Amino acid sequence: MATTEAKAAGGEALDQGLKLVLPGKGLAAGAGWDWIVKGWGLFMRAPLMWIVALVILFVIAIVMAFIPILGSIVFQMLQAVFFGGLMLACRTLERGGEFELEHVFAGFSKRFVPLLIVGLVFMVASLVVVLIFFVFAGLSLLPAFMSGDSEAMSAAVAGSVMAMLLGSLVVLALMVPLVAAYWFAPALVMIHDMAPIAAMKASFFACLRNIVPFLLYGLVMLIAAVIAVIPFGLGMLVWVPVAVGSTYVAYRQIFTQDA
Repeated sequence: MATTEAKAAGGEALDQGLKLVLPGKGLAAGAGWDWIVKGWGLFMRAPLMWIVALVILFVIAIVMAFIPILGSIVFQMLQAVFFGGLMLACRTLERGGEFELEHVFAGFSKRFVPLLIVGLVFMVASLVVVLIFFVFAGLSLLPAFMSGDSEAMSAAVAGSVMAMLLGSLVVLALMVPLVAAYWFAPALVMIHDMAPIAAMKASFFACLRNIVPFLLYGLVMLIAAVIAVIPFGLGMLVWVPVAVGSTYVAYRQIFTQDA
């Protein structure tokens, strides 16, 4: 059944050495820690290249930010494309290969359109969530913030504290499943050629099935992120690659087995 679902969900796998397992395996709570440990191991196999890749992506984000509105939108859409390339880099490192600069841009030559669709769906859904927040927080906040008047903004915020709190809870309730749907989608699209929506659906249910290990993983990574930003944020040069690597490890353990 899993093989039939895999064939229906997408095309030919990029890596024939991996068999796709659908709907994904449920793992023990300790798996969350294992993802981090093995994600660190992937980072240590090519630490300099990971940092170079991260700096390149940061520079691209800065350059795109200089293009009003459109630049930020395009970069948001392209994040899944870049993430797909990094998933391929992780697979290469796992097999004993080298992390090459071309991996960073591999998503542009392999699975570009499906990855772009994943990024577009996530971006549009995120914007909808933001709009929902403004509805709950009170539409009166929007003109106050757009005016740039600090006194008007302070007055609007003070008068909408409870509404903003409710809006924040609603946003959190909506963003968690949205992030869950996005989490493994780039890897599933890039490596297994799954259709974008099918990949996001599989990612969501896999995260739901593994909620306990994800809680442990999220707690440890949150603490690590706080520590990482202390030395002028330089620790993020390690934290981000470990987060990417641990995501790949989680995908491997949940969705795949060696063919």
